[in-house]
Amino acid sequence: MPEKDKDSDMNQSDEQPLVPVVEAAGEAGHQAQEDRSDGEEAEAKEPGPEEDTEPGIIEIPEGEVDTFELDFQHCSIHKIENLEPLTRIETLGLRWNQIKKIENLQTLTTLQELELYDNQITTIENLECLVNLRSLDISHNRLRKIEGLENLTNLTKLFLVSNKIAKIENLEKCIKLEMLELGDNKIRKIENLDHLTQLSELFIGKNKIARIENLEKLSSLRLLSIQSNRIREISGLDDLPGLEEVYIADNGLTNLKGLENLNLETLEIANNKVADISGLEHMSKLQEFWANSNEISNFKEVEKLSVNTSLATVYLEYNPVAKDPQYRRKLKLACPSLTQIDATLCK
Repeated sequence: MPEKDKDSDMNQSDEQPLVPVVEAAGEAGHQAQEDRSDGEEAEAKEPGPEEDTEPGIIEIPEGEVDTFELDFQHCSIHKIENLEPLTRIETLGLRWNQIKKIENLQTLTTLQELELYDNQITTIENLECLVNLRSLDISHNRLRKIEGLENLTNLTKLFLVSNKIAKIENLEKCIKLEMLELGDNKIRKIENLDHLTQLSELFIGKNKIARIENLEKLSSLRLLSIQSNRIREISGLDDLPGLEEVYIADNGLTNLKGLENLNLETLEIANNKVADISGLEHMSKLQEFWANSNEISNFKEVEKLSVNTSLATVYLEYNPVAKDPQYRRKLKLACPSLTQIDATLCK
């Protein structure tokens, strides 16, 4: 499940250095660079082993000043600048560059989506004029603190994946947030989310969280992903009857207590130490149950799923019970509604 790994490195030619001037890719999605003659290429000096590639410079072609979308990916841009001519811009992509500071965006009041994924940014700042911003992605940077979001009251999606953030804080004004992605940080506690009553999806996997807590005010929460943390027991979900999907793989669970008040559609508990799957009997809406790589060892446990008549997909591979030669047949007999067992469709 969740989250979104999209890193890649910039390919550089051995014979032709990058041209420093970068023109915008408009709605057609193209990026253009100044043409060089073959003679110029032959004479160009290649960067030495300790020289940085010459930085790209943002230039807006005259025909693009009224565009709604611009994309500068892999352009070796070091600085955000020269965007003042844009009067109607709604989406600005600056993914995979070398930007260290958020700046020079104050004129882009029409901007709704800003992507700064995979740069070298250390501070969230200079966003106060982007009052219409709805989606902000500063994943894969060098952030240590959530800050500078006070004026972004229309923000609905915030992505801060893979930084060095240690605390959930300073989101009080972002009351329209519907998706919050804080995976792969250094967070130890779920806190300071009470005001996010419109939040429907919360991703906090790959942190250092030991307890599920302080979620009771998130009345709109539909999806919780808390994979790869330090959870030993399921708790703190009793007041979230609207939850439909819970992803809690790669923790230290030994049982499924704590789900009594939920009627989930999807539950993922892969890579835990669960041997007893009691606690799912009341889930009439359960369609997907991912429990591979646990300690389920006999079919008495598997037969407990027979009451979940909406089940379509079950993953139990890499459990002791899956070693039985008749594993698939017995599972299908116990759960006739299944259309997929592990990665294989049922016949």
